[in-house]
Amino acid sequence: MSDEIKHECGIAVIRLLKPLHYYQEKYGTPFYGLKKLYLLMQKQHNRGQDGAGMATIKLDVAPGRQYIHRLRATGSGAIQDIFSKINGKLDEIKKAKPEKFKNTDWIKKHAPFAGEVMLGHLRYGTYGKNSMDTCHPFLRQNNWQTRNLVVAGNFNLTNVDELFEKLVELGQHPREKADTITVMEKIGHFLDEENELLFQKFKKAGHTNAEISGLIASNLDVAEVLRNASRKFDGGYAMAGLMGHGDAFVLRDPNGIRPVYWHQDDEVAVIASERAAIQTCFNLPFEDIKEIEPGHAIIIRANGNVTQELINDPGEKRSCSFERIYFSRGNDKNIYQERKALGRYLTPAVVKAIDNDIDNTVFSFIPNTAETAFIGLVDGINMHLDTIKRHEFIQLGGKVADEKMMALLNRRPRVEKIAVKDIKLRTFITDDSHREDLVAHVYDTTYGVVRATDNLVVIDDSIVRGTTLKNSILRILDRLGPKRIIIVSSAPQIRYPDCYGIDMAKMGDFVAFQAVIELIRERNMDELLDEVYEKAKAQMAKPREKSQNVVKAIYEPFTPEEISAKVAQLLTPKEMKADVSVIYQSIEGLHHSCHKHTGDWYFTGNYPTPGGHRVANRAFINYMEGKNVRAY
Repeated sequence: MSDEIKHECGIAVIRLLKPLHYYQEKYGTPFYGLKKLYLLMQKQHNRGQDGAGMATIKLDVAPGRQYIHRLRATGSGAIQDIFSKINGKLDEIKKAKPEKFKNTDWIKKHAPFAGEVMLGHLRYGTYGKNSMDTCHPFLRQNNWQTRNLVVAGNFNLTNVDELFEKLVELGQHPREKADTITVMEKIGHFLDEENELLFQKFKKAGHTNAEISGLIASNLDVAEVLRNASRKFDGGYAMAGLMGHGDAFVLRDPNGIRPVYWHQDDEVAVIASERAAIQTCFNLPFEDIKEIEPGHAIIIRANGNVTQELINDPGEKRSCSFERIYFSRGNDKNIYQERKALGRYLTPAVVKAIDNDIDNTVFSFIPNTAETAFIGLVDGINMHLDTIKRHEFIQLGGKVADEKMMALLNRRPRVEKIAVKDIKLRTFITDDSHREDLVAHVYDTTYGVVRATDNLVVIDDSIVRGTTLKNSILRILDRLGPKRIIIVSSAPQIRYPDCYGIDMAKMGDFVAFQAVIELIRERNMDELLDEVYEKAKAQMAKPREKSQNVVKAIYEPFTPEEISAKVAQLLTPKEMKADVSVIYQSIEGLHHSCHKHTGDWYFTGNYPTPGGHRVANRAFINYMEGKNVRAY
């Protein structure tokens, strides 16, 4: 994506289902789980450049020995930092006690992180500070094993204020009003309640306190804890948690907004945000990895029993389509095909924009993540050419000279690598007074492949703000001297804020929104803005559950083509010589290409939860009142 926006966080859970000595004997190391966790996190590094963290639980540890270990780090090298520290500690032990290092019982007692239950997290913050304090996993500690809780996740809740107040009403004093802390304390509260109920039950039955600890661990109803805790959650989430005695869970939201996959065999249970990461790390076929159903949780008991249980009644499945367009790694089998389909579906619009002049058109892509959609577009252009060739052969009646036949057969789209991101230059863009000039050079270009008679078609994943296009890419492409530049977005027009994990919370930032505002003012329709503003304020006075997105009304008077044309005007630098056009994916094309992932609220305003509608209305109010603040 040429516009830099924040990614999604990522989770990784591994539960070893055999004793450590099993992995020593089969794989030559008792740290099999740690090595797999490291790889699983690295394979999802695309989901976290702000920080990372991991925690382990050791099962069946005697009192007085540490059984929870946690490490967190900030920065793009956080994963490496964490595991370098772990390896450093293990190397110290190995040097000091080499004769003990193959004794798995000794290792479990004395080596940190030598546990059976592991949780990893990759953080890409949607807002707030990027400090150690904001890195997952979070830890809620207690002297009772069954009351200890480790939580990490990929989520944003739209109703944190409401949930926070409920905690206060329960008598708690949360240290921070943040969704992660709120989630942890909410689950922690009902975990405490479940512990207390079981304690009283077994106490009345005549058991000693020491006996009761084990009985609670065996009888804890994790699913009921999650039902009670998440009943009022409004948002998209994949929440992972470990409990001190060894139970673990991953809970998915009722609309399946955030992605999460799992696999279980006789050696291991593994859960991650991306299917391809599990495939690669454990060398598994596609069919062996399942998606956690919306509203369900995978619950792994301390005894190794793994179940998928209903927690909240599922709503309509609205999996995030941006995952398919951009966020998730493109080596997933389905995502790869969907991205190709997105590019292929744009073919008719591109052919129309170049007046069917394929011979005088160069096709390329920016940035590298758009390459798969580009392959699909080129496939579409080739199919279009095949239809033309077939028609010409028929017209010629089969009597074709060799030279003419070869000319027809060799006709294909001109594909070139036009722009390359200059990574080195990024580090020097620090002085605001010279920023714009330097930004214009972030991309470098390939000279000598574009003619003055050519159209230049460049596909991008999406156009969010358009800043990089205006300040850098279009200026660089114009140096090549094409007669026309056509920027193609494999995603539709981004019109509304996200509130489920992506850092797109200010409506005024979106170039499609800026374009429709310009159209409204050009056509003297300012009263429409005032009407929608008043309706949005009225919506904010209603209960969250009754919220509707009234902001849709500002887009209704205009066709997508009118908005795209205005976007092109807004993004074209004054000194441009080439004509500039912008083509966006259609909603129909999105649904056709990603038909199982219909979470399209950024494009349509059709949010899967009432809190989403509320965020859209608040974002518009903020814009109208001149407040440059987040809508959630």
